[in-house]
Amino acid sequence: MRDQPIEPHATAARVPGENPPSAPVAESAFGEIAWAEIPPPPPPADEGTGAPQSRSGRRAPRTDWRLGGRTVLRWREWLIAASLLALGAGVLCSAALAMLNPAGWTAIAASIVPLVAMLVVVVWAFSMSRPAGLLRVRGIDVLYGLVLGGALRVVQGWLSAGDAASGAFPSLLRVDGRVPAGTWITDVLAPVTVAPVIEELFFRGVLLVSVYTVLRRPLGKVSAGVVAVVVSTLAFAIAHSLAAGSGAVVGVALLGLVCALLVMLTGRIWGAVLVHIVYNAMFVALALVGTFWG
Repeated sequence: MRDQPIEPHATAARVPGENPPSAPVAESAFGEIAWAEIPPPPPPADEGTGAPQSRSGRRAPRTDWRLGGRTVLRWREWLIAASLLALGAGVLCSAALAMLNPAGWTAIAASIVPLVAMLVVVVWAFSMSRPAGLLRVRGIDVLYGLVLGGALRVVQGWLSAGDAASGAFPSLLRVDGRVPAGTWITDVLAPVTVAPVIEELFFRGVLLVSVYTVLRRPLGKVSAGVVAVVVSTLAFAIAHSLAAGSGAVVGVALLGLVCALLVMLTGRIWGAVLVHIVYNAMFVALALVGTFWG
């Protein structure tokens, strides 16, 4: 006599919230249905940023300041205003000191005042919070610095070729055949050590990040990035325009543009700092050659 198929056992109704949902995946030899637990859906992403949320419903920590988050929450309009006011005051004070006495220790003070004004804003901003990922260091940043800094210095040499004799090197100020101590500080030491770090943290750190943070939601990431790059570049070029010639201003503007784009595209500041250091160091090397062996 042929065996009759055994009817599958009835499955007990699941009380809502008691067991996780499941779905039939296979039928056993006795007709019983095997059930497998359906995994829960992934945590929803934060709207507008793509940042995932934790299972508790809280937003996961941002690892990039370009996505927003708590690390740039207080980098808003008031920080932009404070940055521009400090920059303007520092530049005006520097110009006034340079007019009083263009040489000696007054010249040193004229170079230091703008850096001090920028440093105050940088310390204030970073004491509140550090934008996520901005201070991260990668090995590729060294390559950016060497290649882009060197290329920008070559372009600057072409732009300023008409301001000097063909093939002539730049030179440092001499008084009675000697380079003054103040010139060593303002034209040799500061441009390759202190100035690039402070200026990049100010223009590409505080100013660019603040402008981008304010405009990211109303304009979108791309438009906010473009405006932030333009504002940072213009401020950088204007701040250097008082002490530079027409060709140098264009070169400085290109330096500011490249550094701003580098920070905006990578989310890191140190590549721009190294570009600035290499750019200045090459000029100092040429000036030393022109001063002592030119």
